Amino acid sequence: MPDYLDDLRLAHVLADAADAATMDRFKALDLKVETKPDMTPVSEADKAAEELIRGHLARARPRDAVLGEEYGVEGTGPRRWVIDPIDGTKNYVRGVPVWATLIALMEAGEGGYQPVVGVVSAPALGRRWWAAKGHGAFSGRSLTSASKLRVSRVSKLTDASFAYSSLSGWEEQGRLDGFLDLTREVWRTRAYGDFWPYMMVAEGSVDMCAEPELSLWDMAANAIVVTEAGGTFTGLDGRPGPHSGNAAASNGLLHDELLGYLNQRY
Repeated sequence: MPDYLDDLRLAHVLADAADAATMDRFKALDLKVETKPDMTPVSEADKAAEELIRGHLARARPRDAVLGEEYGVEGTGPRRWVIDPIDGTKNYVRGVPVWATLIALMEAGEGGYQPVVGVVSAPALGRRWWAAKGHGAFSGRSLTSASKLRVSRVSKLTDASFAYSSLSGWEEQGRLDGFLDLTREVWRTRAYGDFWPYMMVAEGSVDMCAEPELSLWDMAANAIVVTEAGGTFTGLDGRPGPHSGNAAASNGLLHDELLGYLNQRY
């Protein structure tokens, strides 16, 4: 089996370059922000970070395809880099430090493309998380200064901490009643949002999280970090991996109950 460590090292180089670009414009008074056709914001920093990453990949991995939030897919083949230049753009443009660059490598296999490398870099928080298939998940300042991640062992909903992003998406999908029932059952709920709940599941500080509507670039890096930390990452339909257009992540012990509540009246 490939060890993917060269690809992981490259992903860290890409994240370093993106961090420098995004932090340079974070809280800039003259930051340019536009509204995309789907009515979500995009800043000049989103575009610059993705262009930077694509440029690095064109030189370092010219045979690999690239899929990014801002510029779509380029190239074909069994290996595809999936990029979200700034996950949490609404936070970024308001000066909230909870945002990250998500970088994943996906490889063709049984059941389609699956993530084999992921880096989640949140420079305004001073945090970075990463994983490579078969090598575990880690957090730290660098590859040589890192702590291994492991999900929690909480096995009862009444002891569990559940994280989510917002209520509106659950209501739009007709899943709000089940979602609210779940929040009443668990020990604690917090709306951290975006990439962060998945990283906390991987760290063991949160036991489960879910979002009702997502794109592949929102999930690919998160999925490999969670699973390499010993957790479970599926769609709300229970399909493993980041392909369902939504996500549920947990320590594994609570996953069936998590899905049960979120699907109970759907």
